[in-house]
Amino acid sequence: MRILIIGAGKMGKFFCDLLSDAGHDVAIIDVDPKRLLYTFNCRRFKDLKEIDEFAPQLVINAATVKYTIPAFEAVLPHIPDYAIISDIASVKTGLPEFYAKAGFRFVSTHPMFGPTFASLSNLTNENAIIITEGDKEGQDFFRTLYRNLNLNITDYSFAEHDLKTSYTLSLPFAATLLFAEGMDTQDAPGTTFKRHLDITRGLLSEDDFLIQEILFNPNTPARLSSMRKALDNLSSLIENRDAEGLRGHLSSLRKLLVQKHD
Repeated sequence: MRILIIGAGKMGKFFCDLLSDAGHDVAIIDVDPKRLLYTFNCRRFKDLKEIDEFAPQLVINAATVKYTIPAFEAVLPHIPDYAIISDIASVKTGLPEFYAKAGFRFVSTHPMFGPTFASLSNLTNENAIIITEGDKEGQDFFRTLYRNLNLNITDYSFAEHDLKTSYTLSLPFAATLLFAEGMDTQDAPGTTFKRHLDITRGLLSEDDFLIQEILFNPNTPARLSSMRKALDNLSSLIENRDAEGLRGHLSSLRKLLVQKHD
C-alpha cells in the first residue's frame, strides 16, 4: 500500500519505520526538511507537489495537535479521491466536523503510548483506541497494525473518546501540575518523589498546545471538581488527625482500585 505520513516527529518516524518494515511503500513529508534527515526506507517529500505523483492510498496525519487540521488542509488537494485519510491525534477537537466536510473516507485512532513515557521498542500491554465513526477498511488496517504490536484495542465513538480521555489524560495531567506547584528542593529524594518528578519532567517537555487542548477537554472541569472534593476530604482527615477515618478512606480506595483497574 502507498502510505503518506504527515509529520516527521517521534510518532511520524515511528509509523514510518513500522510500515516500511512491513513492506508498504511509505512517503513522509514535513514542513521542516531537516526533520527528514533521520528517516529511512521511505520517500522524503519536501514539496506538496511530490504527493500528486505518489498518489497515496492512505494518509496518516502525525502532525502535532495544533497543526493536525491545517496539515490536512494543505495535503488534501494533492491526494486522490479514493484515498483514506487518518489521524492519530490524542485530542479530537474539531476533527469530526472536519471529516464530515472533507469528503474523504477517514479513520481516526489514538495510540495511547506517547513517546514521552512509553518505550516504542516494546509496546506489549499498551493500549490504542479506534474511533467507531469511520471507514471500515481503514479501521481494519489499524486494527491489524495494532494487534501486531500486541496492543490492547478499545473502540470508542468520538464523544466517548473525549469523555474517557478527560479521565485518562486530563486528570493525571492536572494532578502532575499540582505536584509541580508544591515541589521543593530535595537533597535526598525518595523513590516515590523521584518517580513523580520523572513524570512531571516528561509532561512539561510536551508541547504547550497539546497540554492546553487536553486540559481544555469539555469534560475536564467535572473531573477537577471531583478532585477538589477528594482533596478537601483528605485535607480534613489530615488536619483532624482522624486515623480511623483515614484507614477507612484508604480501604475504600483499595477496593475501588481492584474494581476498576485490576
